[in-house]
Amino acid sequence: MDWTDDGIVLTTRKFGESGLIVSLLTREHGRHAGLVRGGAGKRAAGLYEPGNLVHAVWRARLEEQLGSLACELRCAHAARQLSHPDRLAALLSALTLVEAALPEREPHASLFDSLSALLTLLGETGWEQAYVRWEMILLAELGFGIDLSCCAATGANDHLAYVSPKSGRAVSLAAGAPWKDKLLILPGFLMDEAGGTIAEGLRLTGYFLESWLFNHLGKPIPPARTRLVDRLG
Repeated sequence: MDWTDDGIVLTTRKFGESGLIVSLLTREHGRHAGLVRGGAGKRAAGLYEPGNLVHAVWRARLEEQLGSLACELRCAHAARQLSHPDRLAALLSALTLVEAALPEREPHASLFDSLSALLTLLGETGWEQAYVRWEMILLAELGFGIDLSCCAATGANDHLAYVSPKSGRAVSLAAGAPWKDKLLILPGFLMDEAGGTIAEGLRLTGYFLESWLFNHLGKPIPPARTRLVDRLG
């Protein structure tokens, strides 16, 4: 059994004296791990940093085995963010969310593409808003999407200002006014409009990540995501 694919390094852990077990998000083979012999040695220094885009070759005798990985560096996203704590926190938050939420070996090509685009955008103007939008994509990809198409109460698609924590649907400013203390604020930038803060965006997606996605998985939300909120929120 073998395949070749592009992958984003999610996590690594040491195996023996010089080996690494590397978890990748690959474009065609989903979240997939493999053993890199010598991956912790000097010759591979920097190659398997979380966030790096690599071209991977995976081989195993049987499909269900861990198998071995050999990778070539395509883009060193991690090194670009080492001196930028906020961007590095966003990178690590996204990677740990994927590692914790995705089932193994289930293809999610569109999520791979969106994560790759996010890692490229980090540092560009508006990267914080792009990160919040990416969390929306992650929720939708895993079946927990937030519906911002129209007001849940009136069906209208203008003046949307809130999101219902129960239904995950948008609510207009007028319809939500009597219950605004119980609704989540919908920042304007998620509707391609002016206004709204990153803190509001992170609070919105964080509610559904924790209460819907990770509650369904029976796991806590990853600490890296909490650290990002502490930095940006």
